[in-house]
Amino acid sequence: MTLTATGGIDRAAHHRMNEAWLAAAWSHPTTRVFVVSGGQALVEDDGEGSTELVMMPSFDAPFTEAHRYFLGVDDEGVRYFALQKDSLPGRMDDIARPAGLREAGLLLSARDAELMAHAVGLENWQRTHRFCSRCGERTVIAAAGHLRRCPACGAEHYPRTDPAVIMLVTDEKDRALLGRQVHWPEGRFSTLAGFVEPGESLEAAVIREVAEEAGVTVGHVDYVASQPWPFPASLMLGFMARATSPEIHVDGDEIEEARWFSRDELREAFTTGEVRAPSGISIASRLVERWYGEPLPGPGAGPRPGG
Repeated sequence: MTLTATGGIDRAAHHRMNEAWLAAAWSHPTTRVFVVSGGQALVEDDGEGSTELVMMPSFDAPFTEAHRYFLGVDDEGVRYFALQKDSLPGRMDDIARPAGLREAGLLLSARDAELMAHAVGLENWQRTHRFCSRCGERTVIAAAGHLRRCPACGAEHYPRTDPAVIMLVTDEKDRALLGRQVHWPEGRFSTLAGFVEPGESLEAAVIREVAEEAGVTVGHVDYVASQPWPFPASLMLGFMARATSPEIHVDGDEIEEARWFSRDELREAFTTGEVRAPSGISIASRLVERWYGEPLPGPGAGPRPGG
């Protein structure tokens, strides 16, 4: 599972300011609630290869009124809430375990991954935006966790999402450009990425970031897909891009090494363990697989069928 999958949750934003509706939704017997703390939630393995969020009826949930976030409604009418707490609740059965989204996002269903990404994003924003950026007064939570309002100057503050472009660049030989950041372990390569600057289009950001990080000039750019990336508050916008020249000059600050790979070269590097595939939770793996033509092989995968 990746965070690009759709979980079928209707966020039902039109209910966020309706306190009577929210109170009725909270007290409904089918409503399900989970706790988020420090970017983590409790997850539970069922012993048959499935992992799910630990949810509970609202009447079993720890009490917190201010930090109760409405996340949406599924196709069966079940309402979902997240509670932000200073710590996760203990579990007497010792089956549940705390997990962050980087781990859990690979294991959870599309529905649970979507709910957790929503909750983690809200929690981070709530923890880091407690004061009004206009006058400095402490703000109060509104709109079921999706708004902070300043009681002093009346300013309204909404969750911030920072757009970032992530792109797989190919050249005229249809080789893929992968890079390794300076703080990554040896052998870990992935697509290039970077934040969009003020007044900049997404396509211009792709061209600029590739030039800055790898010294490669990009011409044509095609949008592929997007992915929520609440680490802590980004939206990844995936692109395929075509280089106009193959010369590489890494910046040395963000990217320590960049290389062109043919499909056969990348398969060999994956098979020998020389190169580690991008994380499965990231849209980077989808971009590489789109070019590669099949799921990426792991270490010791052996020769390509028919090769």
